[in-house]
Amino acid sequence: MLQPSSFRFEVKDRVGVVTFTRPDTLNSLTFDVYRELRDLMFELEREPSSSVASVVVTGEGRGFCSGGDVNSIIGELFSRDMPGLVEFTRMTCDLIKNMRALRKPIVAALNGTAAGAGAVIALASDLRVASDKAKIAFLFVKVGLAGADMGAAYLLPKLVGLGRATELLAFGDAVDAPTAERYGLFNKVVPPEQVLPEAMAWAKRLADGPTFALGMTKELLNGELNLDLFGALDNEARAQAVCMQTKDFREAYEAFTQKRPPRFTGR
Repeated sequence: MLQPSSFRFEVKDRVGVVTFTRPDTLNSLTFDVYRELRDLMFELEREPSSSVASVVVTGEGRGFCSGGDVNSIIGELFSRDMPGLVEFTRMTCDLIKNMRALRKPIVAALNGTAAGAGAVIALASDLRVASDKAKIAFLFVKVGLAGADMGAAYLLPKLVGLGRATELLAFGDAVDAPTAERYGLFNKVVPPEQVLPEAMAWAKRLADGPTFALGMTKELLNGELNLDLFGALDNEARAQAVCMQTKDFREAYEAFTQKRPPRFTGR
């Protein structure tokens, strides 16, 4: 498996933990972080669930991720021509693509500020546990860019509704944790010292669950975002028939009849 040099990655109890390690810049992103995180998410899809079954993304210090580094990324982009700029923007979008294509749950542990690209990384995760001191800001318009970046204009309305997404993307203002929870953007808000333990507990619970079925659930959630009801019903009928052939389905039944906890294997 890829061993990144621009952030820390470790596996704890079948939970892959990504930790951004540039706390002095609120974990701002460099070209290397983007590239290595994109590649890691791609590799994790091919990693067996017996090794890594879920993922947690977090940051060191008081910030989760403040987005692209002003000096190492934004300054350098001014020297690029259009093909060079498209190369970069496609790389950032490929990161989000790989996160959503990963059929393993991703829990963002928002220990602090998530801004710009950091906000979209949180958005592209499946679940978000945040510190009650955390803030989130889709601040692209504040630097003269479209609020629609890295899939934000697609994903955010699905989570908070079109009107609220328009407000967040058009103004680019920071939203505090209680407000983000009220909007449905944060799943759970806890004291700072509980963020990582809570996120790890969720990720471990998911890793111990029926990983094939969870992967199928994420795939259907992605696939049905733009389907009508009849198309969604057809998708789910076929997917459920596949899940009914798994050993996990039989194990759940046998565990129920034997009055014991199920032992899922992802098969």
